[in-house]
Amino acid sequence: MISPQSALAAPPTVPPSTPAGVTRSRMAWLDALRGLGALAVVAEHMFPWILPGLRPYWFNLGMYGVLVFFLVSGYIIPASLESRGDIRLFWISRIFRLYPLYLLVIVIALVIAIWIPVRPQVPRDLSGVAAHLSMLLDVVHVGGLADPMWTLSYEMVFYLLVTALFVKGVHRASGQIAIAFGVVAVAVGMVVDAPLLGGPWPAVVSGAAFVIGMYCLLSGNFRTTAAYTLGAMGIGLLLLSGYVPWFGAAILAVMFTGTAVYRWEQGTGSLWPVLAAAALVAVSPVWSIQAGWWWVQPDVWITTLALAAATFVAARALRHRRMPGVLAWLGLISYSIYLLHHPLLRLLHEIAGDMRGLPLPARIALATGYLAVLLALSWVTYTLVEGPAQRLGRRLAKRYGRG
Repeated sequence: MISPQSALAAPPTVPPSTPAGVTRSRMAWLDALRGLGALAVVAEHMFPWILPGLRPYWFNLGMYGVLVFFLVSGYIIPASLESRGDIRLFWISRIFRLYPLYLLVIVIALVIAIWIPVRPQVPRDLSGVAAHLSMLLDVVHVGGLADPMWTLSYEMVFYLLVTALFVKGVHRASGQIAIAFGVVAVAVGMVVDAPLLGGPWPAVVSGAAFVIGMYCLLSGNFRTTAAYTLGAMGIGLLLLSGYVPWFGAAILAVMFTGTAVYRWEQGTGSLWPVLAAAALVAVSPVWSIQAGWWWVQPDVWITTLALAAATFVAARALRHRRMPGVLAWLGLISYSIYLLHHPLLRLLHEIAGDMRGLPLPARIALATGYLAVLLALSWVTYTLVEGPAQRLGRRLAKRYGRG
């Protein structure tokens, strides 16, 4: 999707008695959602460059895909932490899930920068390094080397906050937390029109705090203090230093709404907070003084949000049915698709030039070729980078966990 700062734009552990095949089938609907979300984001970026006539404007494909991703993360990440019951295991899993491919894409973007200049939103100083190290890019007003990296900022804030809530023992109040972030999104949007904490220092300070905090969480030294500090830092950056504070709060409301759905399924929460939070997120841009992009105009935003919610509800309703294999496969490699597709698209544009003036058959052929190369590369990076890294993470978690 088009990020706010640019015009360019893991299943839970189950009890050992649960058969692996049953677990995989139960999680297949989440993989299918990831596959759909990845394709939607790719389409949003590809259409303006190759097939602009296919891009819809009554809703935003990219934001639709991102919202689906956020609902899936909200649904599954707290369950992953709670089923493990151990902060160290959770963070070992997250680090080895996210960082290996992320670092590879950073290297790819820097290599491509030899021919295609890095966009101006990426600082050429320590703040850029620190923001990429912590993944807190968007909430410290720093552009990512690859445009889609901006969403990882909110994933990271969510992980930090979920960790703090778990340590405090109030993690089951997901519905109330979702409503609170929805209220904040509406209120902040009416009074804040830019980051209140400017300059490079939020990125530098938060980057250092993140490294120290991760050491504490993984080593066990001052773990509780580190969890609370990182959680508070995440909220502070979201509301005071982010590119679009109301939007960040709305995203956290969406993610905790996904968690509230999980609570309702488990019989530990009610459904009404889900509906209340969804209503608050839907109206959050209505009075916002920062709602300047077309995809957050109230009608487009509400339509996009409703479609994402409907997709999540439909997939959940079909969770006991066999999911199409292609969607499950796309979900498996969705992280690679998500991070690789934009650098590859920029490279294609550099080679082929302005493709919009080409005959339609030629543009269709380019789009088909681009997708084929993207899927092939994503499968390669999943096989050679993501898969091995996740297996290594599991081995380390087994060695250094509570046992």
